[in-house]
Amino acid sequence: MSAPKLALLTVLVLVNLAFVAAWVRRGREYPNRERPTPGDVLTGFVTDFFDALGIGSFAPTTAIYKLRGSPADELIPGTLNVGHNAAAFVETLIFTTVVAVEPVLLATMVASATVGAWLGAGVVGRLPRRAIQLGMGAALLIAAVFFAMANLGAFPAGGSAMALDGWRFALAVGVNFILGALMTIGIGNYAPSVVLLSLLGLHPLAAFPIMMGTCGIVQPVAGLRFLKSGRFAWGASIGLALGGVFGVLLAVYVVRQLPLWVLRWVVIVVVTYAAVSMLKSASSRQALPIQR
Repeated sequence: MSAPKLALLTVLVLVNLAFVAAWVRRGREYPNRERPTPGDVLTGFVTDFFDALGIGSFAPTTAIYKLRGSPADELIPGTLNVGHNAAAFVETLIFTTVVAVEPVLLATMVASATVGAWLGAGVVGRLPRRAIQLGMGAALLIAAVFFAMANLGAFPAGGSAMALDGWRFALAVGVNFILGALMTIGIGNYAPSVVLLSLLGLHPLAAFPIMMGTCGIVQPVAGLRFLKSGRFAWGASIGLALGGVFGVLLAVYVVRQLPLWVLRWVVIVVVTYAAVSMLKSASSRQALPIQR
């Protein structure tokens, strides 16, 4: 294993150990916190099943939360980053070891996204309810557009390279910094990463370890800040973690050849509904800033 990839996996393990320790410590401070329901666990299983297939988990999870009316809109970004972290850890271990993307590109893009997420989570943790609703609504509409593009064959075909250099390398790293920050308000990085890297001539398969590696480190980094602020739903987060790992393993090892275009069209309908619902909530008089 190359030194950059070994360093990435080492950081992955250390950051996730810190995340788990912080979550356990935070949990001891709130012994009467809400417990996960079977619906929370099922949500984690289904959405992280989609995640491992390249569809993403943030937008479908948000759609489910909007359909059922909980958790509260301002808690959704933190719940996504905290709850989906366990599945992201497993995905990172799998995809970064089986796909031979250039190690320096992989490590540098993950690092830039991590810095973006750390800065972004600090901002999101202080945003009022309406700002989060507007951000999440826009994020869902963007996700729906990307899903539709994938189904209609509008994504760039991509090249055959497994590495980038020069200005392409710099552009990829810079854009991934922005994507890392946007992840903290619920914009998944999967579809944007595929488009970006394909336009730059990288093989579309190379996007998987970069996407997974980014999430595997970005989510616990962002999650640490959400744990500190308390802006996440306890029961829903635990449910996502419990169900998500099994969803990933099933998707990766059992049914990797499912017709994804069918799943994407279902997701498009649900996500679009959730986006409209979120934006409608933000425009209503009830969408008031959180009292602190």
